[in-house]
Amino acid sequence: MKRITRRQFLINSGTAASVLWVPHVIFAAANQEISSPAAVGTFECLGLYYSSPFQGECQVRYRPVNTSDWRQAFPLWYDDQESQYRGSLAGLEPDTIYDIELQAGGTTVPFRGQTRSDNFPVGKVTTLDSGTLHTRIEITESGKPGGYHLIQPPEGERTSIDALNLTDYNIVVDADYVIIRGLELKNAAIHGILIREGRHDVVVEECRITFWGRIGGPRSFGNLKGGTDSAINAESGVARLTAQRNLIEHPRGATNDWRTGHPSGPQGISLWESAGGHVIRYNEIWSSEDHGYNDIIGGGSNFSRVGNLNKDSDVYGNILRNAWDDAIESEGANMNVRIWGNYMEKYYQAIAVAGTSRGPIYIYRNICGESRRHHDDPMGGNLIKTSGRDGFQHGQKYIFHNTVLQPGGPHDIIPSSDTRNVMSRNNIFDCPGRLAPDWEGDAGNDFDYDMFNGRARGGAQEEHGTTIGSRGHAAFTSSSRYRLEFYPASTTTEVQYMKYETKVDGTTIRITDPMLTVPNPVIDNGQVLPGFNDNYSGAAPDMGAFETGRPPLEFGRRAYLGHREGWAPWERF
Repeated sequence: MKRITRRQFLINSGTAASVLWVPHVIFAAANQEISSPAAVGTFECLGLYYSSPFQGECQVRYRPVNTSDWRQAFPLWYDDQESQYRGSLAGLEPDTIYDIELQAGGTTVPFRGQTRSDNFPVGKVTTLDSGTLHTRIEITESGKPGGYHLIQPPEGERTSIDALNLTDYNIVVDADYVIIRGLELKNAAIHGILIREGRHDVVVEECRITFWGRIGGPRSFGNLKGGTDSAINAESGVARLTAQRNLIEHPRGATNDWRTGHPSGPQGISLWESAGGHVIRYNEIWSSEDHGYNDIIGGGSNFSRVGNLNKDSDVYGNILRNAWDDAIESEGANMNVRIWGNYMEKYYQAIAVAGTSRGPIYIYRNICGESRRHHDDPMGGNLIKTSGRDGFQHGQKYIFHNTVLQPGGPHDIIPSSDTRNVMSRNNIFDCPGRLAPDWEGDAGNDFDYDMFNGRARGGAQEEHGTTIGSRGHAAFTSSSRYRLEFYPASTTTEVQYMKYETKVDGTTIRITDPMLTVPNPVIDNGQVLPGFNDNYSGAAPDMGAFETGRPPLEFGRRAYLGHREGWAPWERF
């Protein structure tokens, strides 16, 4: 696939003779490099790329054009295998041009980048008949960058496409610049929506996809044909898929739990060797325990230089439940991939990034609830699977401001096997096992400023780490531990062991192991991370996903809509 550029910016570096042309890259083929320096945009982030032989720190600052105040960003990571600095700017505004300055080795590199617009212009409109249709929709006519091809139900009416298990897919997309909006899709024999190889700029929004896939129990019960049947399935080379505000629920197949081996079964959204640039946001993807997912968001191949999300992709604001393996599997290149602000529960592992061959990947401000290994075992696996095969774990992994409240599992936060290039900051980790492997050595791991209540920190010897709640020999049994809250209070309680003197009505008495009210150690006890927690209130950032004094995170299809209705066409009747 030939690289497509949207525009070129003329950038004046401040000297009379120094002028730099920088292309703004929309997307590139999976194995194609981009120019340097470059900024590749999604709606709310920019992935930065700068090739240089210098290996020291690369500072970043940025500002919207025509404004005066520069903001400091998190430093770029240097990939010594590719002689390239890479990193991300997060929390940006859509469709906005930013001035960017890199400072490395005494050199200042100015350039500009632009975030993508999430207001998709519409050209051709295909309006389907209202009611229930028993046909497969083939989309073969492409739109254009300035005018997408929109497929939708009639205004104010509802269209349901029921495949009756007679056709493999509800919708096949063999076109570019396409929007599928507001449809109900069900009973596809394999996938709800199939996006053909190499297609790009496809938007699926406000749809309900349900009862897809091959019928039967999990593979361990003899269902040998239902693996990875997906609500949305993107074949190899697909670029810039946007899936937003959809309800994906109840596949017809099922996934075995870990009692009978590695889970295998249906998935919510699957991407295979993609070209990157994807945004998966504000979806609700769930099921029942008897029809759970293998991975909710996943694909492959896991150990590669490409993978499913690949690069310059964002996954945020989703509610994800009922996976027997990973809630989010993001394995492969993971080059400027960002996963943030998701709520996940009922999974074996929350996020799998074991094959991060290029990096960096950013995992921040996610909320993790209950996990489980199988139907009657609440002890899950790892929170974030980071280990991997040799040659596919080189990329940097940043883990910031996540809140994990599940004292019954997963057992460990980071796998006990070979883990490299992990930086962990300002997380709340409430689990019974270990925080990190027993060794750090020269593996490039860096853990600090985390609240951890488990059995052992392992190799994560955190100078500024903290604990909260009960301590002592019974501190780590689920029945005795203090149950934390997702949104932290200003105070908490802890047991002061041994004898404690206090006065009651003027009389001094001694109390054994009293419960005391103490300041909450997660409040104002984090480290400043430019670009990721600049809007903190108080003396310092709070640990965990929520910042006291700031609005809480919102998840799912109606997140951040305010007083707007937020109802999709298929649910109005």
